Amino acid sequence: MKGIKAKEKLERALGTKLFLKAERCSSPKCVTVRRPQRPGVHGKSRGKAKSEYGRQLLEKQRIRASYGLREKQLAKIVGEAMKKTGSITESLIGLLERQLSNVVFRLGLAPSRIVARQLINHGHFLVNSKKITIPSYLVKVGDIISINPSSSQLLIFKDLANKIKKHETPEWLTLEKEKLEGKIKSLPKNAEISFDINLLIDYYSK
Repeated sequence: MKGIKAKEKLERALGTKLFLKAERCSSPKCVTVRRPQRPGVHGKSRGKAKSEYGRQLLEKQRIRASYGLREKQLAKIVGEAMKKTGSITESLIGLLERQLSNVVFRLGLAPSRIVARQLINHGHFLVNSKKITIPSYLVKVGDIISINPSSSQLLIFKDLANKIKKHETPEWLTLEKEKLEGKIKSLPKNAEISFDINLLIDYYSK
């Protein structure tokens, strides 16, 4: 409970949903809806407008918390994107969104990226019928993600087929809801994420 409370406080501080409590975070009961102000006695005060660096730092913190990355992990991902040819923004989105933990979450096979990371760590998901236990594993176009058959009777998966009937996946993913099997249809697109990636790039470009 203390861990959840701490993460809810982080959600309020960053002003972004981390989907810590599954369906609750998509409802009016979500902490960012009930208590949108920042935590602390000065949370309701407007305060000064953030500087450009402040905006970059806040967006970096939002992205790091949302994807469940450590500082070194995020810095490494940005560094890899900057080395690639073509659009740095598209490369960075691809490296963030194609992490297995994010894909499992986007497919609706886990209620949050945090839960997805835990499930992957314990070997509950397969990529192309092979068990993968690395949440940051990068999937490719054409890869098929499924639940490990030996894990299908776990409580978290038992009613999943009913829960995801109305789930909508991003355009770059497809989901066979009856089989609970997803596929990477294409590379992720800029319009399908809620973060300002350019602020993140600017932060690490200094």
